[in-house]
Amino acid sequence: MRGLVLVSCLLLVSFTTVPTPKKIPSFSLSEVQFHFQKLTAQSSSNPSWTCFAYAEQGYQKLVASGKINNPYLTVVDFSLPSTQKRLWVIDMQQLKVVQHTYVAHGRNSGWITPTEFSNFPESQQSSLGFYLTGSTYFGKHGLAMKLKGMEPGFNDKAAERAIVMHGATYVSAQHIQRHQRLGRSQGCPALSQNDAQVIIPTIQNGSCLFIYAPQATYLEQSTFIAQQSI
Repeated sequence: MRGLVLVSCLLLVSFTTVPTPKKIPSFSLSEVQFHFQKLTAQSSSNPSWTCFAYAEQGYQKLVASGKINNPYLTVVDFSLPSTQKRLWVIDMQQLKVVQHTYVAHGRNSGWITPTEFSNFPESQQSSLGFYLTGSTYFGKHGLAMKLKGMEPGFNDKAAERAIVMHGATYVSAQHIQRHQRLGRSQGCPALSQNDAQVIIPTIQNGSCLFIYAPQATYLEQSTFIAQQSI
């Protein structure tokens, strides 16, 4: 009997000491405008209102489906040229921009502002839509992070195409000064080497990445966003 009591006590302790998971907030669309105004006051250039509103829509759906484990939302606005900082990392618990920097697009997507996007292998184009961040590894570009595309037909071949986030020497303000644009990737959202060392460890393993451009086909067919509500 004493043995049973001891086991019961140990089980009770083990259950009561399990840490409570962090609550990942979800926001109604009526709050998005307030969030946008607050966040855009924190950076030197801003994503479009449409881009940010879509980003919050998709983030909420991923939260509701239980897929978000890391409460960061990374927004890439490819309606902007590569000469502007067009990537934002947002802490969704504190609703705070923690990183704002340059990001490259695929070499076959366009010269300075991308206009062509693809989900096909060997296209060397960027892919639009929502991604979940995965694990990290060290490759030819150093620290890199796997990406899982969540949208069939738009980015679900990311793993097959080896589309990852990584650092690159062609992403820097100095490169822009010399060439009037960033260098381009083979479709990966590439960062500067320094930014990669900070951003990748922050957003790895289950955060949301949204890559936006005002492409009609994507906006009409994505199941993550509802145009009529923006």
